[in-house]
Amino acid sequence: MTTDYLERILKARVYDVAIESPLDFAANLSKRLGNRVYFKREDLQPVFSFKLRGAYNKMAQLSPELLEKGVIAASAGNHAQGVALGASKLGTRAIIVMPETTPQVKVEAVKARGGVVVLYGETYDDAYGHARQLEQEKGLTFIHPFNDPDVIAGQGTIGMEILRQYQQPIDAIFVAIGGGGLIAGVAAYVKRLYPEIKIIGVEPKDADAMRQSLAAGKRIKLDQVGLFADGVAVREVGDLTFPLCQQYVDEILVVDTDDTCAAIKDCFEDTRSILEPAGALAIAGLKQYVQRENCQQQTLVAIACGANMNFDRLRFVAERAEYGEQREAIFAVTIPEQRGSLRKFCEGLGKHNITEFSYRIAEGPDAHIFVGIQVQNRGDASQLAANFTRQGFKTLDLTDDELTKLHLRHMVGGRPPQVTQSENQRELLYRFEFPERPGALMKFLGCMNPAWNISLFHYRNHGADYGRIIVGMQVPPAETEQWQQFLANLGYRHWDESDNPVYRLFLR
Repeated sequence: MTTDYLERILKARVYDVAIESPLDFAANLSKRLGNRVYFKREDLQPVFSFKLRGAYNKMAQLSPELLEKGVIAASAGNHAQGVALGASKLGTRAIIVMPETTPQVKVEAVKARGGVVVLYGETYDDAYGHARQLEQEKGLTFIHPFNDPDVIAGQGTIGMEILRQYQQPIDAIFVAIGGGGLIAGVAAYVKRLYPEIKIIGVEPKDADAMRQSLAAGKRIKLDQVGLFADGVAVREVGDLTFPLCQQYVDEILVVDTDDTCAAIKDCFEDTRSILEPAGALAIAGLKQYVQRENCQQQTLVAIACGANMNFDRLRFVAERAEYGEQREAIFAVTIPEQRGSLRKFCEGLGKHNITEFSYRIAEGPDAHIFVGIQVQNRGDASQLAANFTRQGFKTLDLTDDELTKLHLRHMVGGRPPQVTQSENQRELLYRFEFPERPGALMKFLGCMNPAWNISLFHYRNHGADYGRIIVGMQVPPAETEQWQQFLANLGYRHWDESDNPVYRLFLR
């Protein structure tokens, strides 16, 4: 099998449609990790993914008679575009069966490359079954996304290019795994020539079919898979790719969503390109490997295998990247509902920058703060939690809580307790902009009359050179002039939102 795949890869036809993608030195990540890190830039292919290599190589091996009848595939992503482009180049028709839930932008991308789209079912399995049925009915040739010798060989040309482009010792190559076609091809070639190079696969924690299969010694079919890294969301690996991975792959690493988002950011900082989640898996695995092994001055290659990112996911990726880099920690802190407590809490932060701060006065003796804090690492976060506890504040670390990160942090709020007439005060709501620099928040609190009570507070760092906060303040009507003087002395831009209908609907 080894000789067969080596020969298949050497003879593979991919360069009619694919480029020999560059092997780029990642200067920033290399410096940070203390190793020589290279990215194999498959995101620069004409369809922004490695997938067209295998798809085209399979189609290029077909007889003229089969090409005349046409090809068919089932895919909602990169494989679909690769098949469509390859078929167009070879002058054959391509039918792509996609789930009915496929985003329109992906449907249009396949059509733009000459593919005929058939929408069927709600899942990939539905689309796959229908494609195999059409294959038989119409006499078409099915182009499998990973479980085919010619597809595996096409993907293996990436390994051939890496060894040609970097002719010095390589310590490890990191490869994302879905069905296993990419890593099987790369490993079959590299291990045949340089068995000392480690081939390390990387999967999401919630889609680790290859890791579980290798551990069990047989193919395992997952009940369900996570869809964040949709390019590798495969429930069962191939019966051809599995034995190749058994023979050649050194180990499988699993990474979580935060790790993957951080890797997308790492690639952007070195290349100014934005990978899709599956495309960044290898980088995330490389970072995990360096941290675990504490290795230095090794040469490590990560295959950046795709960049078909939906634009509307960027906000989520940017948010979660901070957690993956362990640069932000989230806490729920309970403080006594008494004057000065909030300021005492802020003083306890030391030199740490706040990235988010939500506070709402409540009935009872305590108030709850939702706070994001910039940290150096998880140890720094643990130390902060210990500091809050020593101050007498009950503290809950929410940094690793998925409910908090996905939903709760954007829903923190509530309604103030009813203020009686005898208290003779009302809540004002003001919006502020202030220069984003250390001490700006403390300036606000320090200038404020300690007799005024903060009843609502929300702040979020937007990555700009200025910050925005919304503040609810209980100010007695008799002190309105003093409040106006405070605003003038503060010097921050501000807007009175007390009569905003949204405030009346949702916060009062």
